[in-house]
Amino acid sequence: MTTRMEGLDTLLAAPHDGTFGEMTPPIYQSSLFGFASYAEFEDRMAGRSDRPLYSRVQNPTVSAFEQMIARLEATEAAVGFASGMAAVAATLFALVKPGDRIACITHVYPDSYRLMERMLRPWGIEITYHPPEQFERESDLLAGARLAYLESPNSMMMEVMDLQVVAGHARRHGALTVFDNSWATPALLNPVALGIDLVIHSASKYISGHSDTVAGVVAGPAELIGRLRDLTLPLLGAKLAPFEAWLLLRGLRTLETRMRQHGGTADLFVDRLATRPEVTRVRSPGADAAPGLRGRSGLLSVELSENISIPHFADALRLFRLGVSWGGFESLAVPAAITLKQAGEQNAPQRFGVPPRLVRLSLGLESAEDLWKDFVQALEVAKN
Repeated sequence: MTTRMEGLDTLLAAPHDGTFGEMTPPIYQSSLFGFASYAEFEDRMAGRSDRPLYSRVQNPTVSAFEQMIARLEATEAAVGFASGMAAVAATLFALVKPGDRIACITHVYPDSYRLMERMLRPWGIEITYHPPEQFERESDLLAGARLAYLESPNSMMMEVMDLQVVAGHARRHGALTVFDNSWATPALLNPVALGIDLVIHSASKYISGHSDTVAGVVAGPAELIGRLRDLTLPLLGAKLAPFEAWLLLRGLRTLETRMRQHGGTADLFVDRLATRPEVTRVRSPGADAAPGLRGRSGLLSVELSENISIPHFADALRLFRLGVSWGGFESLAVPAAITLKQAGEQNAPQRFGVPPRLVRLSLGLESAEDLWKDFVQALEVAKN
């Protein structure tokens, strides 16, 4: 593990040290890279050189993004992928084999769950699901497990865990820990500092911040990242493209500033939601919710009372759009009940216990007061 010496704002604002003094890395939009001599070519193929060879496995623009993520997460290395799910799949396929067990957090990101159930389980990999308190309380939960797959907070339900305690349990039993840090980003949480082995980001979310990029990235020790580079990155082929890497570098420059605004809007909502009789519960962990967490992101969930028609509430929203994903400049709402309509997943919310009257909100970069007015007027329209 490395230690991040710079403040996040300073690190993110650091200019690219380029040939012509450019502030941002250029886009190397090339599929391959040539060599000046036989010896130079041989050195690269034999692993004695790390210069670019082929953009399916290495590209200078992608490398610049990977290096920035490694610095932000204070890890030795990072590797980019074409999507968050590509990052999840590449990590699990590289680290588990038939007969292994994955201990997974309950209410995990739905497509991570589908990957485990529809692909890994049929291949002979056991998956067990456990709530955060069980990971913390039962020190032998990870006995015999190959890997713990974690989120804090987890999807929709926003439950948190003490990562340092869980990482300690994992080390005692020789289990790897993989943590999805898409909710907090390095601006609010550095899991490796708490003992986590590998950190995954859906870079499509806050790291991009502009809703124009689909990407993923994994950060961690050089040895584990090397396994992904050697096996699943080249052979599955879900590489990060140079243009997307350039957009992600663009997004990273404003990550700290954007996260402050997202969090400030969330703070306003959390305070005011407590006064609304139509809201029965707010799920939005803040800085005091778990060790290592330094603030609140803009993704939260609310549960609405029985006298609110959720379809009418959703249709009455004007600034909030209805849509999946989160972390961009725009505000979004996702009613949990509507996720039942996804093909083949009609029983998923009941199976995982997600309240049917829960609505997930992604608070964007619009005026916090304007967003609050929109939320309140939609409540008024939707009253039975």
